[in-house]
Amino acid sequence: MARHDEKSPETDGGKRGPTSAPGKPTRDEQLLSPRHREVTPFTETDTWRVLRIMGEFVAGFDTLANLGPAVAIFGSARVKPEHPQYEAAVEVARLLGEAGYSVITGGGPGIMEASNRGAYEAGAPSVGLNIELPFEQGSNRFVELPLDFHYFFVRKTMFVKYAQAFVIFPGGFGTMDELFEALTLIQTGKIQNFPVILFDSAYWGGLLGWLNDVMLSGRKIARQDLDLLRVTDSPAQVLNIIMQASREQGVHLQQEEEAREATKQAYSGDYAPE
Repeated sequence: MARHDEKSPETDGGKRGPTSAPGKPTRDEQLLSPRHREVTPFTETDTWRVLRIMGEFVAGFDTLANLGPAVAIFGSARVKPEHPQYEAAVEVARLLGEAGYSVITGGGPGIMEASNRGAYEAGAPSVGLNIELPFEQGSNRFVELPLDFHYFFVRKTMFVKYAQAFVIFPGGFGTMDELFEALTLIQTGKIQNFPVILFDSAYWGGLLGWLNDVMLSGRKIARQDLDLLRVTDSPAQVLNIIMQASREQGVHLQQEEEAREATKQAYSGDYAPE
């Protein structure tokens, strides 16, 4: 689907996101810091922060309420446009966009930019959820619906609430955070019928081997937990997995329920090794 507006991402430039002033702590850092001994202005107190947090939730819910079916794509900000992973992310997002899905990313460079680019080129809503960092980070030029957040946990809520699936490209700590949070939410019954797809089997092979050989063997997780993960090297397969979960909800829900039952047994002391 062609883009009908006159806006050109090539000339628009990146949109500036929330940043803290040089030498000044971010909102997250202020929230998590111990209470100051000296008297602080009301606008720097926890009471005022609660109102600010509420404001971010309201803004996010209001902006994304009518987004429709969406997929969140995560991955490294360090991937350059000439890298095969960047090209793959563009293709994955393009296919999702052509199939009627909006694409949600963290709004930054690398895999995030590639995913927003694919959505943009497909004429699909391209969402970027930007976060305040100690260094300046603006939304990439392919984000059409930007949202700025000061608090990580508010931003993370938006990813989970408005996406129907997570696609996880190679990345670092932030990418791992989103991956394992999604698995935990599925495992504990907080979200349902939620595919989690790892893209690039070569990159994820070591982690999957460790999960199997160490965590599973040590009875820290169950086999059903590992079954929650799907691995592929094919952009088309990403779309097929997500659409299949939508068409055949009973099958996917059964897999998730088995993982939740294993977790329930572990908490009740009834978990037995395979």
